[in-house]
Amino acid sequence: MNIFALFTQHVRQAVAALAAEGIALPEASLDRIVVEAPRDPTHGDLATNAAMVLSKEAGLKPRDLAEKIAARLSALGDVEKVDIAGPGFINLTVKASVWPRVLKAAVEQGEAFGRASLGQGAKVNVEYVSANPTGPMHVGHCRGAVFGDALANLLDVAGYDVTREYYINDAGAQVQVLGRSAYLRYREALGETISIPDGLYPGDYLKPVGEALKAAHGDRLMNAPEAEWLPICRDAAIAAMMEEIRGDLAALDVRHAVFFSERSLQTPVDKVRAAIETLRADGQIYEGVLERPKGADDDEWEEREQTLFRSTAFGDDVDRPLMKSDGSYTYFASDIAYHKDKADRGFLDQIDVWGADHGGYVKRMQAALKAITGGQATLDVKLVQLVRLFRDGEPVRMSKRSGDFVTLREVVDEVGRDAVRFMMLYRKNDATLDFDLAKVKEQSKDNPVFYVQYAHARGCSILRNAAAAMADLDLSPTALAAAPLDKLDDAGEVAIIQRLAQYPRLIEAAAQAHEPHRVAFYLYELASDLHSQWNRGKDSPHLRFIMENDRQMTAARLALVQGIVTVLRSGLAILGVEAVEEMR
Repeated sequence: MNIFALFTQHVRQAVAALAAEGIALPEASLDRIVVEAPRDPTHGDLATNAAMVLSKEAGLKPRDLAEKIAARLSALGDVEKVDIAGPGFINLTVKASVWPRVLKAAVEQGEAFGRASLGQGAKVNVEYVSANPTGPMHVGHCRGAVFGDALANLLDVAGYDVTREYYINDAGAQVQVLGRSAYLRYREALGETISIPDGLYPGDYLKPVGEALKAAHGDRLMNAPEAEWLPICRDAAIAAMMEEIRGDLAALDVRHAVFFSERSLQTPVDKVRAAIETLRADGQIYEGVLERPKGADDDEWEEREQTLFRSTAFGDDVDRPLMKSDGSYTYFASDIAYHKDKADRGFLDQIDVWGADHGGYVKRMQAALKAITGGQATLDVKLVQLVRLFRDGEPVRMSKRSGDFVTLREVVDEVGRDAVRFMMLYRKNDATLDFDLAKVKEQSKDNPVFYVQYAHARGCSILRNAAAAMADLDLSPTALAAAPLDKLDDAGEVAIIQRLAQYPRLIEAAAQAHEPHRVAFYLYELASDLHSQWNRGKDSPHLRFIMENDRQMTAARLALVQGIVTVLRSGLAILGVEAVEEMR
């Protein structure tokens, strides 16, 4: 039972019934009606914006419309009280008999509780990580990987057809630098003493690539011209780095369905040129000269005619070049072709997860996709802020292996996948994250991942203890759902059921906003509810979950525990965190 979906339907029916009174409202406008939990619990159980968003079309003041809607909602059998707040918000208090039905649905539906049909099977492409294959993944990549993967999980639960994609930047200057760096390691493997000049990659991670090149080619490349050895070393290094990246991601339980090669945009068919010509045919390309940027040095600024995209026509700040002075494509041109390719594959709903340093790139990419698809495709870019790594409050030094950063694998190996994933999501993606390697291993309330996993383990322990104490008590979901749930009238028990009732709405809202951190916050609050009620039972025996002298109350409270365990497990699965049944 999704109480928010149920009452959204009630509100829509109330609004639709006003047509009999001569109040005309377009049917499409009903989609703007939202029913959610009020921010202040003292205002009731549910709140709707119906009067606020529909008053203009109805030709009424919001409060006047609210009174008409409220009159119809007051007649519903599940409604205890309806209040109108402020300019026209409608707050509802439901009858106590509603909450046992919510718990019954949670227990009966199990893992299906909270799953939504919001997406209605629409295809959505989530592209995330997409780190340059020039070295092992660092802790900054880790956050984008976890965020993108959890977002994909969330959208799947919300009813979307999700494809997880990784864009391999295997073209351009940076992989040429990688090839030259690998060539130096190849010479080192042959016995030469080398030094790594500025501009090349100094990390030890390329030593195995040098050894592999030696095993495959002997000393044949030593005296070969660069035109011969560079593509060999480049491709060997890219392959090795991508294999390592896949392994690093697997350590986080992150797996992509599609790995898309940037090079494939130009061979065998030049899709970049085709994208440019598509825009040119639509009048979105012209040859022109950009204004000199503010603050540009006169000696460095070159005023020249360029091939430009009219991105300002689609909301960007300035028009953008698509060709370099040497005739090669800009990164932007390749990105246009790539996003067009995604649209051509049927992904009109696209989500990219980028590092915060790409924030200035967002408007132009959204403008380009809008232009090249005639406004059919949309792009939401989620920027992921930096991760600052600490140990006991002190900044963590760089990795010897990587040369200048801490690798993702080092962090996962030290604190574990679950801690990394949960903590990377326990803050909004666009806020800087301080990650303390010591604190995430603490077993305390201050460590959110421990606190939530412990709640799930505690719930499982309660159910195991009940099975041992009352061996003939049927603890199957079907039997627990049939327990006398109306006995759960303690304020703490009702509050937990109300929290469980919020879960389906939370999934929809988090999916719509593309914000998986909301799930992590919710799970912490639900865990706190369970721990608090368990502690109350320690102090007041009549509130304990297992009461051997009252089988009916025990069954009802075990149903409550089952509901908590079910939702915790469901939410942790979205985050990609294990729902442990025992804490060791």
